[in-house]
Amino acid sequence: MKEESLWFIFINASLINNFVLAYFLGICPFLGVSGKMETASKMGAAVTFVMIISSVCAYGIHLLLVAINAPFLQLISYIVVIASTVQLVEMIIKKMSPALFRSLGIFLPLITTNCAILGVALFQTSKGYGLAESLAYSFGAGAGFTLALVLMAGLREQLDFADVPKVVKGTAITLLIAGILSLTFMGFSGLGS
Repeated sequence: MKEESLWFIFINASLINNFVLAYFLGICPFLGVSGKMETASKMGAAVTFVMIISSVCAYGIHLLLVAINAPFLQLISYIVVIASTVQLVEMIIKKMSPALFRSLGIFLPLITTNCAILGVALFQTSKGYGLAESLAYSFGAGAGFTLALVLMAGLREQLDFADVPKVVKGTAITLLIAGILSLTFMGFSGLGS
């Protein structure tokens, strides 16, 4: 593996290869929770926290499984760690902010099945990142996920004041905006070479 700077790893995960807008991972919360800016930013923070914790755990699990010659347990181990971390986040949010817990609704427990989080753990392992690189990668992926959610929420809030034709109101305009956002992020792909 050629040596990459932590800053490049962060920018790569957040902008160049954004998990939502370039890899199309984590689309469910992207479309479901991006109706309001406040909810989107808090969901992004929760997903970022889970990504960072699961990334650190995935790094340790990978080392352990390689040491005992059991890499076939990697996927199931990552899923258990992610599910446990989400349960912790869910309990904290329910205790600290019941209103936020209600506004996130079903999308909070669905972080467990968010393929972007599992993708971070699997991608960092396949790239052979060390602990510092894994942290930069997971933080960048979380920042990119939050950026995508907040951008979408801001655009959807502005649509409430726009005169949108009835034929594209609702889901149709949301998917159009998501596609345009994805195209704009494809412009960052030149930064990676």
